[in-house]
Amino acid sequence: MGEYRPEEGSFEVGAVRIAVVAARWNSEVTDGLVAGAVRALSRHGISDSAVKVFRVPGAFELPLASQRAARTGRFDAVIALGCVIRGDTPHFDYVCSETTRGIGEVGLRENLPVAFGLLTTDTLEQSLERSGDNTENKGEEAALTVLEMLTMFDQMDGDA
Repeated sequence: MGEYRPEEGSFEVGAVRIAVVAARWNSEVTDGLVAGAVRALSRHGISDSAVKVFRVPGAFELPLASQRAARTGRFDAVIALGCVIRGDTPHFDYVCSETTRGIGEVGLRENLPVAFGLLTTDTLEQSLERSGDNTENKGEEAALTVLEMLTMFDQMDGDA
């Protein structure tokens, strides 16, 4: 089975505003994820002025901040970006589990695309590979996911 990668086709999203909510923890990784997301949005015609980046302390805060962004009514989609690297304690499991659950709930409750861009890796090296200026950047993948979902929502609503 291959890894899922959002289609890099032409997205028909019109004038949209997108919130990028990114953790400051592991910033050497999350900065790369943000750069990848912004790069992908720009490549598909989303202007810098239509993208607002918000920083939160860590991954655990991503769901609440994503929900808050969604509830403002200012954004058509949210991209949640963070990085949790496994350590020697169960802390990794709790943070990953609750953050994943929370991000998923936001999209369902708020009825808008919320992209899951949380890296859960064993090492810093794995995280850097997935956040670099390359085709494996998961921030870029998260941005493509929201564009694909927005396009599909427009098709469901009969606008495209």
